[in-house]
Amino acid sequence: MTKPVFIHLAVRSSYSLLESMITPSDLAKWCKQHSMPAMAVTDRNCLFGALELSLKLSDYGIQPIMACCFDVTDGSPKAELFRLTVYAQDEVGYRRLMFLSSTAYLEADDGVARLHKKYLLEHTEGLILLTGGAEGEVARHILKGRVADARTELSTLAAAYPGRCYVEITRHGTQEEIKSETGLVELAYELGLPLVATHDARFLKPEDVTAHDAMMCIANGQYLGQDDRKRVEPDQYLKSPEEMEVLFEDLPEAIANTTEIAMRCSVRAEARKPILPNFSKEGRSEGEELALQARQGLEDRLAEADRLYADRDKYSERLEYELGIIDRMGFPGYFLIVSDFIKWAKANGIPVGPGRGSGAGSLVAWVLLITDLDPLRFDLLFERFLNPERVSMPDFDVDFCQERRGEVIRYVREKYGADSVAMIITFGTLQAKAVVRDVGRVMQMPYGQVDRLAKLIPFNPAKPPTLDEAIAAEPKFDEEIAADARVGELIDTARALEGMYRNAGTHAAGVVIADRPLVELVPLYNDPRADLPATQFNMKYAEMAGLVKFDFLGLKTLTVIDRALNFIRRDGGDVGPAWRSMDDPATYELMASGETLGVFQLEGAGMRDTLRRVRPNNIEDLIAIISLYRPGPMENIPVYVQGKEDPASVRYQHPDLKPVLEATYGVPVYQEQVMRMAQEIAGYSLGEADLLRRAMGKKKLEEMIAQRRRFVEGAASNKGMKDSLANEIFDTMEKFAGYGFNKSHAAAYALIGYHTGFLKCHYPKEFLAASMSLDIGNTDKLAAFFQEAKRLRLRVLAPDINASQPDFDVNADGITYALGAIKGVGVEAMKHVVAIRDESGPFKDLYDFAERVDPKHVNKKAMESLAKSGALDSLEGNRARVFAAVPMLAQYCASHAEDRNGGQGGLFGEAEPALRPEFPASRPWTAQQKLDEEFKSIGFYFSGHPLDDVLTSIDRDRVTLAMEVHERAADGKPLEMIGIVRTRNDKPSKRGGKFAFLTISDPTGELEMMVFNEGLQQYGDLLQPGKAVAITVTAKLNGEELRLNLDRAIELEAARLSKPSGSLMVRLGPDADPEDLASVVRRLEQISDGDRGTIIVELILRDGRIVTMRLPQTYTIGLRAQRALKEVPGVEKVDLRQAA
Repeated sequence: MTKPVFIHLAVRSSYSLLESMITPSDLAKWCKQHSMPAMAVTDRNCLFGALELSLKLSDYGIQPIMACCFDVTDGSPKAELFRLTVYAQDEVGYRRLMFLSSTAYLEADDGVARLHKKYLLEHTEGLILLTGGAEGEVARHILKGRVADARTELSTLAAAYPGRCYVEITRHGTQEEIKSETGLVELAYELGLPLVATHDARFLKPEDVTAHDAMMCIANGQYLGQDDRKRVEPDQYLKSPEEMEVLFEDLPEAIANTTEIAMRCSVRAEARKPILPNFSKEGRSEGEELALQARQGLEDRLAEADRLYADRDKYSERLEYELGIIDRMGFPGYFLIVSDFIKWAKANGIPVGPGRGSGAGSLVAWVLLITDLDPLRFDLLFERFLNPERVSMPDFDVDFCQERRGEVIRYVREKYGADSVAMIITFGTLQAKAVVRDVGRVMQMPYGQVDRLAKLIPFNPAKPPTLDEAIAAEPKFDEEIAADARVGELIDTARALEGMYRNAGTHAAGVVIADRPLVELVPLYNDPRADLPATQFNMKYAEMAGLVKFDFLGLKTLTVIDRALNFIRRDGGDVGPAWRSMDDPATYELMASGETLGVFQLEGAGMRDTLRRVRPNNIEDLIAIISLYRPGPMENIPVYVQGKEDPASVRYQHPDLKPVLEATYGVPVYQEQVMRMAQEIAGYSLGEADLLRRAMGKKKLEEMIAQRRRFVEGAASNKGMKDSLANEIFDTMEKFAGYGFNKSHAAAYALIGYHTGFLKCHYPKEFLAASMSLDIGNTDKLAAFFQEAKRLRLRVLAPDINASQPDFDVNADGITYALGAIKGVGVEAMKHVVAIRDESGPFKDLYDFAERVDPKHVNKKAMESLAKSGALDSLEGNRARVFAAVPMLAQYCASHAEDRNGGQGGLFGEAEPALRPEFPASRPWTAQQKLDEEFKSIGFYFSGHPLDDVLTSIDRDRVTLAMEVHERAADGKPLEMIGIVRTRNDKPSKRGGKFAFLTISDPTGELEMMVFNEGLQQYGDLLQPGKAVAITVTAKLNGEELRLNLDRAIELEAARLSKPSGSLMVRLGPDADPEDLASVVRRLEQISDGDRGTIIVELILRDGRIVTMRLPQTYTIGLRAQRALKEVPGVEKVDLRQAA
């Protein structure tokens, strides 16, 4: 670069989140097209894209200039931010740049990055500084007429950057630029400082300005039609060198100095080999240390094993083989680091998963306690994890107890240094569905229209479709565009913005560990929602920068298992040897029954059906089921079932395939089986077989042709096999390799599935209590577990302020409902309450409760929820009275807290206690009111259900209950159901009508169903929340997804679903009075339709005695009468008794 040409020094990339539309790939191509030899990207405060930009520009022969534009503050509270930009000249400068960008984030307490000016004045070595143009502090002084201050500021910068300070001039056409330029040029000449021209480019082409405007509106929550919205200038596109030379033709030195700066910068971000902390000990190399620990670990594992699944020599041979490969590939340190933090976790009682992914195929991992699966038992392959034919970093994904995962990360930070450990940044993007909504909003188009367009884009979280893919697949897009020109504008703008980075976060599990402070290797980012810093490079580029990722995953099921085991041990129990041997017949009987709600990986409706078909009776069956129950392999389930029922029916393409496929009845289920087939038939090494498996998965034509030739030739030389049969076997392998499952992963998850199934089988009370605690905030899951407990005839004890814990617990009587699960209360508040109770004894009454708890934890809303749920019944049995007293109780609690804390003093300084209020008398809630209030506070009907009594009177052969729908859906017949409408959510349909989602509740559970426009028109008035209905639905089961459509509805009382009946029992509680009995009779006399029968009244007296009387006349005793009687004050229960 000898001839001075303009070089862009102030381009922002798409890593300046929602500020620029210029992607690294587009930028590199633009530079090539415009023969620009170098390029500086100055993203705002960050180096998010530094390595990606460096590599992509270099690939095109463009010199990357490492730089960053900072928002700078002088530290005063109301200081206005100004701009300064620095460029790295050499390696030292690049390290300074990473430090400055990291500091801008790590010292931002409020999450908004900014850099204190002192750092730019102290850390100057290897850096060139530009003064920020019209947005710099020098220009700000000039604009305010403070030329002397501007001179002082510029002199300070020049002194800090001797010979490396340039006065920046920009010409985007703003008033600030026009008014400050003369002053900047004059000061530069006066102080002998060079000028440099820059252009703050935010988009590639002039026509991109409309899309960029929309992007800025998305970022700032504004509309395109707003006059006062933030915007950039229309000419902030990426101008060509020629355009820039014309723009600055009066200041040619400002153009020439862009080349000078580029020539002074000779460093770029580069990829590195993996960098790990050294793990050598006592003079031993890492390889020697690994071998020492592994050999001792093998002895320990074999000594404690119940049985061996191969000769001891086989274990030793496999161990030495793996150690040799690990050492040759340079990975002993990686294994030692992972083993160290897992051993620490286990030693500190932190549950660790048995393995995840292909790592369970390593014997070295097993003996180092990284995994808990013997790979020889399950024929798991090391080469599937670490292939000597293909050098790549090993990658152990480690599951930890969800609640204690953070402790392990803290241990790692303490061991290797807090500044050497970090999370990994992630970037959210504008995806098709979201960007259509965003653009529609900023264009202020009608919500219904935009919603309709967004819903034309399929929802597929695993592989979201692009906008173009969605448009190609949905003809209605063309109709919408033809009907409204603005839709075309929306689509064009959305297409231009699709894929742009929207926000930054942190990877859920990835942690990097280095041998030095990370800021020496990568810049760091601070996510205010995370507990530790993150790399500014995403996972791909963090690893390319030499960092090694360790996955610390939180698995809720491990916490469930740990809690259940703690319950068992607390009561003196022991899971016994079957826990480890995985051969408990009763557990497999549970699996075969399909009653696996809560069992890891095996609880979905479709999976439960598969379990009933396969009827697993060993761990290999569970591994196969987990692998087969996926799209694609699912079609082989019938073949697997037939082979299991009749092994003699299994056929193999070649006798030598029997040892490979026998465990799965001739069906290739696992990727490892495909590898074994290549080894057995064509003589592949397992490393070569793994490369074949990968090639089959990628389906690259040229590679597959070469592999087929290699396989056929190998089969001929190894087995003397004809080409036709070899090709048939290759075709089979190719088909199954596409969706074969990783057996190592399936085996590890099958082990967790077995353990949860074992607990549910033998310790259902403890298992369900633990499961409910881990879903304490998920009402739908709690309701499902509650129904499951009822099915298993386990008592779930109502919440009790004097007996319950913050979480779910167990005692001799059953499961105690968690106080923390009550809505509007919170686990932390209930920990406070229980701590007070444990310290000073049970609460004696409401006054005692209010006097002892802290109103900061237990406020009026919490007291209301406790009252409605029944948690205060042990203090006052009349919930209506407690609820009515809550305002006084809350005030009394607050007053007493002030007294307790010294807020009130008497005449002589003693505290004067607040007077206990007199609570009002209240009639008890009716049975229906009680249920309704429980529902509001717990989230589902707890002590009963409004339709409990109806169940005894309906014809059960005709009516399907919620818990039976999954089983009966497969028949395809309409189902008759009863229920209470819980919720209704109406939505506009694409055709201009409406449809609705209903939640229907019956005594066995809740279901969501759809009602289309015709149904809403016919039954809309009836389908209101709180209404009891009889309905007919169409049910369809698609895999795990149940879809219900409501066809007909009628008032429950009008439905003829009852059995022939004889009498109706009405129970009046101890708080009832004679007028309540009269109300029962009057209510019965008002109803005339339906079957008639006798009425038996049970009166429960205050001393507990029961008096029974029969009314002299007969009355209507159908569903309408039953439901009407429940609303009478004093009535506790209504029960239909069948005629003899």
